[in-house]
Amino acid sequence: MGETANSNFIQIIKDNTENIESQQRNIDFTPKELVTYSKETQTPVTSHQPEEEEDEELSVTKSEPAPQQLEEENSQEAEEVHPRELTNEEKEQIIHSEDFLFFFDQSIRVMERVLAEDTDIFFDYSGRDMEDKEGDMQAGSNLSFNRHFCDEHWSKHRVVTSLDWSPQYPELLVASYNTNEDAPHEPDGVVMVWNMKFKKMTPEYIFHCQSSVMSVGFAQFHPNLVIGGTYSGQIALWDNRSHRRTPVQRTPLSATAHTHPVYCVNVVGTQNANNLITVSTDGKMCSWSLDMLSQPQESMELIYNKSKPVAVTCMAFPASDVNNYVVGSEEGTVYTASRHGSKAGIGEMFDGHQGPVTGISCHNAVGPIDFSHLFTTSSFDWTVKLWSTKHNKPLYSFEDNADYVYDVMWSPVHPALFATVDGNGRLDLWNLNNYTEVPSASVTVEGGCALNRVRWSSGGREVAVGDSEGRLWIYDVGEKLAVPHTDDWSKFARTLMEIRANRGDGEEEGALELPA
Repeated sequence: MGETANSNFIQIIKDNTENIESQQRNIDFTPKELVTYSKETQTPVTSHQPEEEEDEELSVTKSEPAPQQLEEENSQEAEEVHPRELTNEEKEQIIHSEDFLFFFDQSIRVMERVLAEDTDIFFDYSGRDMEDKEGDMQAGSNLSFNRHFCDEHWSKHRVVTSLDWSPQYPELLVASYNTNEDAPHEPDGVVMVWNMKFKKMTPEYIFHCQSSVMSVGFAQFHPNLVIGGTYSGQIALWDNRSHRRTPVQRTPLSATAHTHPVYCVNVVGTQNANNLITVSTDGKMCSWSLDMLSQPQESMELIYNKSKPVAVTCMAFPASDVNNYVVGSEEGTVYTASRHGSKAGIGEMFDGHQGPVTGISCHNAVGPIDFSHLFTTSSFDWTVKLWSTKHNKPLYSFEDNADYVYDVMWSPVHPALFATVDGNGRLDLWNLNNYTEVPSASVTVEGGCALNRVRWSSGGREVAVGDSEGRLWIYDVGEKLAVPHTDDWSKFARTLMEIRANRGDGEEEGALELPA
């Protein structure tokens, strides 16, 4: 009985299948169209064929392309994939082209930054590493070595003549160098821009000059420009956007400009109205527009009492002042001066040093009390002196050094802190709120070379110094010494009063009022 039911069911399925197949044979389904697009659809080409044929070529084709057409297209693609081999002459032409050299230089700089990244992959984020770091900082001194910069080819055996930090990019530091007597065929002057951000030992930029570069600085309102004063008296201007290492502009060698070494360059003013101020041992001050260095906008003879020319070796402007400045001279005398007004030229004379003045720095830390009348000077007489524009005699003489003192600079943030460097290779930090007889922190660089220049970073946490062998040394300053407290301003005011009292001339003229 069961077998008969199964056979009937199978027979019903066979009959239904035959009916479906017969119905499909009676229905005509259109085959699926294969749609392709020819290249001419994307890029029409000019042809002499009739318009009807052109329309057919632009229309959608519904059939497979011919085998011959496929072979032609494949051959064209093969030609595009395999360009022709350049000749040796063409390769040399590309390699020595300006565009390729610029691209290659930029690429190398990027790769150096990547390869020089110094990251501790084993850093412990549980806090143990941070505790160890804090312990090391507390156990260390107020001055700790960070790194040094030296280029074996371009800076070795050259004296560092000047330093400056970039106002736009705090990690950039520019240094100028004089002649390398062991390399007479190389340029006399060299300028290099170094980068603190990456642990690489090559400069970001290298610039050349025909004369030794005695002073250098970033153009304050133009991040791409670097200015240098040379031994020949010329002012050179380099642009880091240019492919050239030589100056893009330079002043003429003429009597209208400088004829002696230019030891000071300074850009003063605002973004919309600024000038380059230069002074030289030829006893002349010049004001320039960076757009045109063919001749100075103004030139002034620096003569004291209408008879004595001043051979200027250093210059400094007080904070936010574009008219009044102070200068040091070869004979050891210090002067105030003005660019404009009824007292334009050399003003007061300050006598105290027994040798040439090597460095001068105006107090520029901004706080609740105005100390802008203070400035410091360094000299070949082994001393550093503290002055006020209100007195023509030094307020104090710091005599802890046993060699020439080559440079001095106030901290940009701390009212009582300044740095000095000397011929023994010693860097001193003086905090007058702590001591006036001895520095608060000192360090001597390796090699026994003289230190010629010192510059604070804009934040006051790093100090850069340059030596007589072409090396730059960067030191970190401890927070306790570098960062001022709110009461450091009033403390410094009391320190000045004590200094004047000890000198025996604490007149009301120089007295300071303490804040309530």
